[in-house]
Order: sequence, then structure tokens, then C-alpha cells
Amino acid sequence: MKKMILLSGPCVIESYENLRVIALGLKALNQNPRIDFYFKASFDKANRTSLDSYRGPGLEAGMEMLGEIKKEFGYKIITDIHESYQAKTIAKVADVIQIPAFLCRQTDLIVEVAKTDSIINIKKGQFMNPADMRYSVLKAIKTRGGDKAEYSQSEKYNVWLCERGSSFGYGNLVVDMRSLVIMREFAPVIFDATHSVQMPGAGGGKSGGDSSFVPYLAKAAAAVGVDGFFMETHPDPKNALSDGPNMVSLDLLPDLVGKILDIQGVLK
Repeated sequence: MKKMILLSGPCVIESYENLRVIALGLKALNQNPRIDFYFKASFDKANRTSLDSYRGPGLEAGMEMLGEIKKEFGYKIITDIHESYQAKTIAKVADVIQIPAFLCRQTDLIVEVAKTDSIINIKKGQFMNPADMRYSVLKAIKTRGGDKAEYSQSEKYNVWLCERGSSFGYGNLVVDMRSLVIMREFAPVIFDATHSVQMPGAGGGKSGGDSSFVPYLAKAAAAVGVDGFFMETHPDPKNALSDGPNMVSLDLLPDLVGKILDIQGVLK
């Protein structure tokens, strides 16, 4: 049976102590034989709404901390990239390099990541037609030696796509479940359940959100059929330094993941 991919961890690295607390809380999920687990945290949040918002420790310090988590817990690691020059440094630690949604069409960025051995997770822009994400996939596949006829074999080339909602007016996102079906024609699809409940710019110089809707969207995506889930988590979301309103509390995450696995089990 194919394992469910799970990408989980804090939105941003706040401190090594906080990172380790969250890593400890995710050990059971990593040990679940039905889950292909990746620990997620960003070393930099380069697209914060305000210049005054916390961004993270930066590339060198951030990757060093993620490397320590990988060494201690044996976790596979996923983190974001923002500039092309960062690819080689990130790839020394990260098993998956994530292209942020706002940068999903940035050719140079995709190409540089595709030159590494890491899996590429390309987040669909909130402004993108899901059918057009095939072209971002093709950029990676062609860089890795494939051709246009092989975009449906993206798993072979270690390229994933990630759904995180679409802009619905100002300060709101919705999830069109059709996009999961459409994008799955081009690549394995990860459903980002936490960013999909984000309310961009609704927090007075930062993004708001409503994490109470995360379980509903996640279970709906499981019923539609996806290859994995992205769910950010924190022991105290209300006091998190980034995306707190969207994140699932660390103590509630295992139960939600269990329900998703149950849905997948029924479908299979």
C-alpha cells in the first residue's frame, strides 16, 4: 500500500528550542507505517505582509538547525526556497525543496532546484489556473532530462504539486476541489490544509485565518483523493510568530491525521 505523504512542522523557525519541542511532538506520526513523513519549517518568510513581521533566522542558521533536527530525529526535511542561489545550500539538508506559491512560475528558481537531487514541491499560486501548473512541472522535468510527453510521469522525476487555495476577492481564499483532480494528471498532489484557510492581509499588517476549517477541508481532500497533506503545527498557535491563525495545535494534529487515514482506508 502506498504511504500517505505528510509534511508537518512550524511555519517558521522561531528558535531551536521551539523547533525541537515540535519535532518531539511529531515522532509518533513519523513512526506510523502508513505515513511518509517530512518535517517542515521555513528559515525565512520572505513574503510577509509587513516589513516589521518576523521572518526567521536566515539561510545559514536555519539550515544548520534543520540539519540538527534531521540528525537527532532521523526526519526527512522540507523547507522553502526564495532565491536561486540558495538551492545548493538547501539541498545539502532538505529532502524536499518547496517553491512558494507566489514564485510558482519563476523559471530560474524551478530550474536551479531541479538541478539538485531533492524532490520539488511546487505550490500552486493563489492566482493560477490549476491546469496551467503543468508548465511549472514541465520546467522541472525538462531540466531533469525528461520531455513534454512525460509530464504525467512526474513522480519519476520527483516533482510534486501543492494546492493551497485560490484568491476569492480580497482577503479570502477558497478551495476548488476540482483542482486536486486536475493537477493530479500532471504530478502527485499535496493538499495544504492550513494555508488554504488563510485570510491574506486580514490581520492588520499580517495574514489572518481560521484554523477551525482545517479538519473539514482536509477530510474533503482525502475523500477526493490526494497523495499527501501539508499541515503546519505549533504547540501554541495563538502566540506563533507566523501564520498562527491557520496552524493546527500540536496536540490536535494526531487525531486529525488519524481521521484522514480512516477516510483513505475506506476509499481503498
